[in-house]
Amino acid sequence: MKVGVISFPGSNCDEDALLAVVEHLDEDAVLLWHKDHDLQGADIVILPGGFSYGDYLRAGAIARFSPIMQEVVAHAKRGGPVVGICNGFQIACEAGLLPGALLRNASLQFRSMPVTLRVENTETIFTRAAEPGAHLIMPIAHGDGRYTADEDVLDRLEGDGRIVFRYVDALGAASAAANPNGSMRNIAGVANETGTVVGLMPHPERALEPLLGSTDGLVLFRSLLAGVHA
Repeated sequence: MKVGVISFPGSNCDEDALLAVVEHLDEDAVLLWHKDHDLQGADIVILPGGFSYGDYLRAGAIARFSPIMQEVVAHAKRGGPVVGICNGFQIACEAGLLPGALLRNASLQFRSMPVTLRVENTETIFTRAAEPGAHLIMPIAHGDGRYTADEDVLDRLEGDGRIVFRYVDALGAASAAANPNGSMRNIAGVANETGTVVGLMPHPERALEPLLGSTDGLVLFRSLLAGVHA
């Protein structure tokens, strides 16, 4: 398996995503610059977190037009796996790879804190190694993480099982108190129709070592192996 991690001006989690693949999965990974026109044989593409292009206009809006994104979109249309984390989720939505949009946090404040997620769908490229309903603890770090979509889109996502992660409290309830950004229906991550494109706001690449407070991100990266080598 070879993973391509896109590096945009302003990305700050690209190296973390790269190390997650190389050190924890023992797989090949390569950084792909935003001006590149070649995925260099990557089987999986990761759109990492950060502040691409300084989040000018709105988060992910300029990165969507980077030359490399033409290749990423084509890869996704062929059924190739794409994972968008935080800013990568925003970019995936702006590029039309995923429905909805990520808007300013309801609090109008940047939020950096651990959150609890409930795994709602284990049939995606990023959750196949997870247990249904599992609770995962991972950090968030964003100012524009409020997932928003029309009610009919939300109903369709619910009906199709395409809501992948939901913010919950310690008891597993999708409560307002557990929602760090005001996302509609406590949505923390969604998938495309085939489960090959996944976006989420929390950072699994920052939850791989006990020293960081959680190793729950490992199950998501191991899911990539399960999906590709199945």
